[in-house]
Amino acid sequence: MMTIKTLACAAALSLASLAAQAAGDHSHAHEHKPLHGGVVVEASDIDFELVAKAEQITLYVRDHGKPASTAGALAKLTLLSGADKSELALSPAGDNKLEAKGSFKTGPGTKVVATVTLAGKKPVNVRFSLK
Repeated sequence: MMTIKTLACAAALSLASLAAQAAGDHSHAHEHKPLHGGVVVEASDIDFELVAKAEQITLYVRDHGKPASTAGALAKLTLLSGADKSELALSPAGDNKLEAKGSFKTGPGTKVVATVTLAGKKPVNVRFSLK
């Protein structure tokens, strides 16, 4: 014979299991794979893909797998490569990307900290490690 306490405990475990499954399903609703050959990091439910080359750095922005507008966006990057530290600003450069051109140290192991503010949203900090 089950007691009310046992039934309540079983019901709570069942609900917790369903909630965990639902959360798991949501997290797989979109892929976090690079679409442009860069490094992808998710922050605040937005995917940021950093493509870093010696002459150009591009940050692509996707919201739930779809391109997110970068019109009116602001972004600042801090590049940490060994003992070298540099900062740069990215400017909107198309539908869902921010970009900077110049000369950058972007080799494997470089750490990048981005502060991105999309129009009408709070700033988001994103950390990348280049491969």
